[in-house]
Amino acid sequence: QVQFVESGGGLVQPGGSLRLSCEASGIIFAICTMDWYRQTPGKQRDMVASITSDEKTTYVESVKGRFTISRDDARNTVFLQMNSLKPEDTAVYYCHCQSEISSRDYWGQGTQVTVSP
Repeated sequence: QVQFVESGGGLVQPGGSLRLSCEASGIIFAICTMDWYRQTPGKQRDMVASITSDEKTTYVESVKGRFTISRDDARNTVFLQMNSLKPEDTAVYYCHCQSEISSRDYWGQGTQVTVSP
């Protein structure tokens, strides 16, 4: 059974930092491209950052220089370090595995990030 345990969300003031974690089980984590997506009410879920199995990273323009995605395959965990947070970063953040050898993908349950004074 595939399971993701996300943690690290919460309430933070503008300019603050949070570190999201997503620990996977039930999948071969090392062959996942791992992504972080975010979604606000009434809007589509958009990719924020991505890291391949060989640790190539990509970011949406709005978070470049502020967010860093990383992975620890020994712990089956992907991280998203978020610095200089802005109110527009407020969303539910989801981790996502896209298998690099098949069309299968898997989603975490989401963690709320709220940036507010």
